[in-house]
Amino acid sequence: MHCPFCKAIDTRVVDSRLAEDGAQVRRRRECEHCGSRFTTFERAQLSMPNIVKRSGDPEPFSEEKLRRGMESAVYKRPVSAERLDHAIESIKRKLRATSDREVNSQQLGEWVMEELRDLDHVAYVRFASIYRSFEDVNAFREEIERLQTLPTAEQRRSQMSLIDPESPQTPPAPPRGVR
Repeated sequence: MHCPFCKAIDTRVVDSRLAEDGAQVRRRRECEHCGSRFTTFERAQLSMPNIVKRSGDPEPFSEEKLRRGMESAVYKRPVSAERLDHAIESIKRKLRATSDREVNSQQLGEWVMEELRDLDHVAYVRFASIYRSFEDVNAFREEIERLQTLPTAEQRRSQMSLIDPESPQTPPAPPRGVR
């Protein structure tokens, strides 16, 4: 990397550390020519899939658009910026994990609703009213009734998984001597 001070070609890494919960590498560098030190940050550049709109037209994923939609849903609600950032990162992880080049906007909307349901029920209903195009009060009522039947985020976290996601999906071998 070029030195930002003297523009020399050779700089060396003095120290490397993980930053932002392992999402970045922070590197301390020193210029071989002028001796100045500076910090750089390295982050993986992962491509996001295109989002296929209801019209069938694909468009590049826009984190800003996702953030604006979620911010309008949580407007004047007791949701911290940190929790909203975490929800957006969770949605982005799901998008990257699909390994598809295109994801339907309906799937993205469902992921947003899952995250909003865990953040704030009012924000969830606000988003659902636009996303699902509620036509009347009965649609709101039905969605609220459905929301009340679903387990809360705490209940889902406290439930024991029947399938260990880290174990292979093969049945255990029977005990010796048993057929």
